Amino acid sequence: MPAEESLPPLPTLLASHAGSDAARHRALWAFDGRLAHVARTTRERAIGQMRLAWWNDVVEDDQGRKGQGEPVADALRATGAIDAPGLVAMIDGWEVLVIEPEIDAQGLRAYAAGRGAGLFRALADAADGPDWLAASGQVWALWDLAGHVEDAALGEAALALARELLSEVEGARWPAAWKPQRIAFTLARQDVLAGRGAPRGMPRGLALRLLRIALVGR
Repeated sequence: MPAEESLPPLPTLLASHAGSDAARHRALWAFDGRLAHVARTTRERAIGQMRLAWWNDVVEDDQGRKGQGEPVADALRATGAIDAPGLVAMIDGWEVLVIEPEIDAQGLRAYAAGRGAGLFRALADAADGPDWLAASGQVWALWDLAGHVEDAALGEAALALARELLSEVEGARWPAAWKPQRIAFTLARQDVLAGRGAPRGMPRGLALRLLRIALVGR
């Protein structure tokens, strides 16, 4: 199955706003999904670290041989996303959830800085992007985490940290090419301010909000 066919609805819709870069965006979202699957299904930390190390080897394989035949690895290479900045950072961010039995404030910051900032830099293909781009990715990642963890206290801590980071994105001027990230951040910002994590799936209300943000910017 091609990597993009297994994408959840939200990444699929976000990638559709990337224009000619849509395939690369789908590959990056699929990569994030593979790492999420590792974190979600790991029961033994050592095994989880080995699985993440495998992906690290894929990303750093200059010969392009590691992982051939794996749909996401193939999609990353076919679209050029394998060379995007932030992929190793994403792995490091997800590793926090794999190895830490309890996530404290420092762990949340490391997760957000790795997964969120890494993903948004990768989508933008901007190794030296502005600090507010990294902060917006962190807000998004914390919002997403808050909506998918069973630990209510961890979810609240994630939302609290996300609220702290919102000020770092104030006044940002989003380039047109970064529209998918702007939409993702705006969705997250609205819910973070309301004390909500990401909804699961694609409820009708979320789809309507995404459409409004895409059309009018808020």
